[in-house]
Amino acid sequence: MEWIRAVQHLREQRLPAVLVTVISVRGHSPREAGAKMVVSAERTWATVGGGNLEMVAVDRARAMIAEGLTQPEVLEFALSDKAPYQQAVQCCGGEVKLLLEPLAAVPSVAIFGLGHVGLELARILARHDLELHLVDSRPGQLTPERLSVLDDAVAGVHVHQVPVLPELVVGELPPGTHVLVMTHDHAEDAALCDAALRSEHLATIGLIGSSAKWARFQRKLAEDGNSPEAIARITTPIGLPDLSGKEPATIAVSVAARLLQMFIAERNPAPAQCEADA
Repeated sequence: MEWIRAVQHLREQRLPAVLVTVISVRGHSPREAGAKMVVSAERTWATVGGGNLEMVAVDRARAMIAEGLTQPEVLEFALSDKAPYQQAVQCCGGEVKLLLEPLAAVPSVAIFGLGHVGLELARILARHDLELHLVDSRPGQLTPERLSVLDDAVAGVHVHQVPVLPELVVGELPPGTHVLVMTHDHAEDAALCDAALRSEHLATIGLIGSSAKWARFQRKLAEDGNSPEAIARITTPIGLPDLSGKEPATIAVSVAARLLQMFIAERNPAPAQCEADA
């Protein structure tokens, strides 16, 4: 169905939308109960009947998106030439109720490097409602057998096997993606960090490694033309600072917990603080 494909596309691209459904019909109407359409800020998919009711629904859906509303709403329409109308006369003679359900953008995470830590982290994140991108330049790391531990994933899992130039994937990630760099190769890590810093659409950039590794990377990134302010966008070490341990599962739990904290903050931004009266 067109609306199902639209919802999947918008989810993968982290674009908010509203699902509009005809929930009840009395008398004559352009569409039957259960008909659906999807509205984003820029376009629509499918139809709930056209005319006044659809135009009003689209306008309200886009207002909900602009305002960041999360609660569903119901709109009622009398399809009569004697009924008040906002966009156009629609005189089928029936009554229609529409349900408008906001579809918020889900979090997106990209793990570059599916070694021991990366796979453990993927296993944890896959249990959450998000879009999960797995990237590795080694053919053996992304085989169906190795990734079978994600077969029951709640997340949408996207596998990117790129034998050369995995940093090209960075530019293809959805806006607001959290990037984690943890490959087997420090040169590959450095190239990924540089590509991430040049991509302004990312949410956060995390790098696994020691303080010595980070000191070398800072010098290299600066030599490659990155400003101190840009380099400061990279977080290392990653995870919760008070959860120590070098076991892959422990590191993965720490990193996943920190990401979940960020997801909550994204959904519930802190209210602006008012300045005290003079």
